[in-house]
Amino acid sequence: MVTGWMVAIVVSAVTMLVLDGIWLSLMASRLYRPGLGGMLRDSFALPPAIVFYVVYVIGFTVLAVLPGLSAGRWTAALWRGAVFGFVAYATYDLTNLATLRGWPLSVTLADLAWGTVLTALAAASGAAAALWWTSRL
Repeated sequence: MVTGWMVAIVVSAVTMLVLDGIWLSLMASRLYRPGLGGMLRDSFALPPAIVFYVVYVIGFTVLAVLPGLSAGRWTAALWRGAVFGFVAYATYDLTNLATLRGWPLSVTLADLAWGTVLTALAAASGAAAALWWTSRL
C-alpha cells in the first residue's frame, strides 16, 4: 500500500529534480560559468550529484515535509523547507565565499535565493500531494 510519506518523498524528489534541472540548464551559462569560470567541470560528476540529491531530499523530508504532514498543512512544510534550504545553501555558499579566492558574491546571493525557493517548493509539493493522497483513503 502506498502511504502518505511515500507520496511525499517521491513528489518532493521529482519536484526538486525537475526545478533544479531547469534552473541549472538556464543559469549555468548565465551565472555559474561566467562567475566561476575555470572552477567548473565541463560536465558534472554524476555519483556525487546522486548522493547529494538523495541526502538532501531525505534531510528536508525529515525536517520539513513530515512536520508539515503532522501539522496537516502544506504551508508548514513550505516555511520549514524554506528555512532548511536557506541554511543548507548558506552553509555551502558562505563557506565558499569565505574560503575560495574569486568566489563571486553574485553567485552566493543567487544560489541562496534559489536554494530557499527550491526547497520550499519541493517540500510544499510533497506535503500537499501526501495530504491529498491520504484524504482520499
